[in-house]
Amino acid sequence: MYARAYIEITTICNRSCSFCPGTTRPLRRMSLSEFDTVTDRLQGVTEYLYYHVMGEPLTHPDLPDFIRLAKSKGFKSAVTTNGTLLSKRGRELIEAGVYKVNISVHSFEDGEDSAAHGAYLDDILDFADEASKNGVLTVLRLWNLDGHGEALGGNNTRTLDYLRQRFPDTDTTPWKLSPRGARMRDKLHLEYGDRFEWPDREAEDRGDKVFCYGLKDHFAILCDGRVVPCCLDREGVITLGNIFDTPVEEIVESPRANAMREGFQRRCATEELCRRCGYARRF
Repeated sequence: MYARAYIEITTICNRSCSFCPGTTRPLRRMSLSEFDTVTDRLQGVTEYLYYHVMGEPLTHPDLPDFIRLAKSKGFKSAVTTNGTLLSKRGRELIEAGVYKVNISVHSFEDGEDSAAHGAYLDDILDFADEASKNGVLTVLRLWNLDGHGEALGGNNTRTLDYLRQRFPDTDTTPWKLSPRGARMRDKLHLEYGDRFEWPDREAEDRGDKVFCYGLKDHFAILCDGRVVPCCLDREGVITLGNIFDTPVEEIVESPRANAMREGFQRRCATEELCRRCGYARRF
């Protein structure tokens, strides 16, 4: 069993964030019937589905139906979002039975004025309050640090002030701090992370001394059904097969996939793209 599978339900996004390189692949949405097929073929492979590779999941009109369908098959759905559509669609996620929502709180900080940033945070925190009270695990992500605990620009100080005003750190409702964030209350967490360089064929070759959890505890499925080793292969460079025409068990146990997995166990990258991945360097 894999810890999770990433499913890209759309390549469409309503933002153009500085930390996200986007994709050159065509704009596409996975249909409900395609999602039905994907989830049928993931039965017994994993319990957790993360709706994330490229694209903004909340731009997909059928997202609540995806979550309900997945839940009917025993899956738990986790959605990663930039948060800009939560005021319009957040309630749908809760009612559909979403298990977890990751919100990239740093995704609306590239030059916007303070009023726009404040309105964005208000919408996110309204959702976080309601979702966590309804038992939805909600994680506010500030993945914009420089590797030494300092923010790379952005509005982190203002964001943290907002959080403390909305969810006070008091004797009766204490924040439980950790080096990488805080538990603000039951089902509501703040998570810090370092900004990283996405893998890219044109990026610097950093050498083959690489460890990664790709194909060890997760893999990803692109919008057209192609299976790739992780959620950072945004162009499908390491396509291992297609879930619409090949059983996923065969795909993740193919010679290429096994070579990658065995290589990572030796801390050795067998694929050129992995040699050019900034994220893997944090391991």
